[in-house]
Amino acid sequence: MTRVVGVLGVPTYFELLALIAPIFALIAIGSVARYAGWLTAESDASLLKLVVNVLYPALIFKNVLGNPALADPRNVFWPPLVGFGTMAGGILLAWWIGRGLGFSKGKGLRTFAFAVGIFNYGYIPIPLMQSLFGPESIGVLLVHNVGCEVAIWTVGVLVLSGLSLRDGWKRLVSGPVIALLAAGAGNVMGLDAVMPAAVDTTIGMAAACAIPIGLIAIGSTLSESLRRPAQLFSARVTPAACALRLVLFPAIFLGLAKVLPISLELKRVMMVEAAMPAGVIPILIARHYGGKPLTAVQVVIGTTAVGLIAIPLWLRIGLAWIG
Repeated sequence: MTRVVGVLGVPTYFELLALIAPIFALIAIGSVARYAGWLTAESDASLLKLVVNVLYPALIFKNVLGNPALADPRNVFWPPLVGFGTMAGGILLAWWIGRGLGFSKGKGLRTFAFAVGIFNYGYIPIPLMQSLFGPESIGVLLVHNVGCEVAIWTVGVLVLSGLSLRDGWKRLVSGPVIALLAAGAGNVMGLDAVMPAAVDTTIGMAAACAIPIGLIAIGSTLSESLRRPAQLFSARVTPAACALRLVLFPAIFLGLAKVLPISLELKRVMMVEAAMPAGVIPILIARHYGGKPLTAVQVVIGTTAVGLIAIPLWLRIGLAWIG
C-alpha cells in the first residue's frame, strides 16, 4: 500500500475512506463466498486456525524481527502496557456504564461489556498503519497487541464467564505470543542479519497472506448473522455500543495518547485504535464461554456499520491532534 501521510500531510476524509474501503471489501467477499457455498462453517474454523497458528505468527515475526522502531526501549515496555490498559479498562468501563443503562447479569451485561471493550486490534489497524505510517509502526502495533491478548484472556474472560485467572492465562500460550518472543530473542541475537534468504522469503509470503485471508474468514463468520437482518439491530444494545465504542472511547484514547510519555509510533497506534469498531473475536468467545452471542453480534455489526463513517473521521481528528 502507498503511504499517505508525508505526501499529502493530513489526508482528507475521503482519502481515509478510500484506505479502509478495501478492508471492508475483503470482509464482504468472505460473506458472499459463504452465502454462495464456496466457504462452509467447517472452513471457517479451518481458516481461522490457519490464520491464528501460522499466518498471523509469520506476520508478527516478519514485522518485529529487525524493526528499527523497537530499538527504542519505550517501544518495548509501553506498547503492551497500553494495550492491556486500554482494553481491560474499556471492558470494565463498559460494564459500569452498561449497568447504569439497565443491562444486568444473565441479560447481556457481561457480553455487552466484553464486546464493547474489545476494539479491533489486528485485521483493520495493520493495513491502515502500513498505509499511513509505514512498516516500522506495524512492529510497535504487534507488540501493543500482546497486551490486548492478555486483557482478553484474563480480565475479559473473567468478566464474561467467571472463569479462574489460571484458565485465562493458559490461553496466552499461542502462536502469536510465541512468534513475538522468538522475534524479540532474534533481535537480541541479530538474527535478521544472518537469516537465509529462502527462510526470510517464505516467512514474508506467509505474512502477506495473513490479513487478506483473515478478513475473508471474518466475513464468512459474520455471514450467518447477516442472514437474519432483523436480529442485527437492538434498540438498547446498538446505540449504546456505538456511543461507547465510537464516541467516548476514541476521545479517551486520543487524550491518553496526547499526555502519556510514549513514543510517536505508539501515539500513532493509539490514534488508529481509537477509531476502531468492536473486534469480531467476542462473538466466537461468547459462544464458547456461555455468553450471549446475539448481543456480541449486535455490538460488532452496529459498530462496524457506523465505523464506515466514523473511522475516517476519527483518523482525521487524530492525525491533526497527534501529528
